[in-house]
Amino acid sequence: MAVSVRIPTILRNYTNDESQVSAEGENLSAVIESLEASYPGIRARIVDEDGKLRRFVNVYVAEEDVRFADGLDTRTVDGTQISIIPAVAGGC
Repeated sequence: MAVSVRIPTILRNYTNDESQVSAEGENLSAVIESLEASYPGIRARIVDEDGKLRRFVNVYVAEEDVRFADGLDTRTVDGTQISIIPAVAGGC
């Protein structure tokens, strides 16, 4: 299943400055593996060494935050739009 993945600016050095790329996979975990195969090193910026989504990375599948869905097991239907969005933190 082909999906489209929006890449945040901070990760575009892995995708040759492409802001949107195609990937394959029936769930988010498979899509991340597909991204890693095409753009080595990107997976480590999305998931930690335990294979879990990094705390400060938000991923949306069809505009649904996967943390409130099935996480890495969230299904990705053909043509789905996936957005990777780094969390912004700050304060005074």
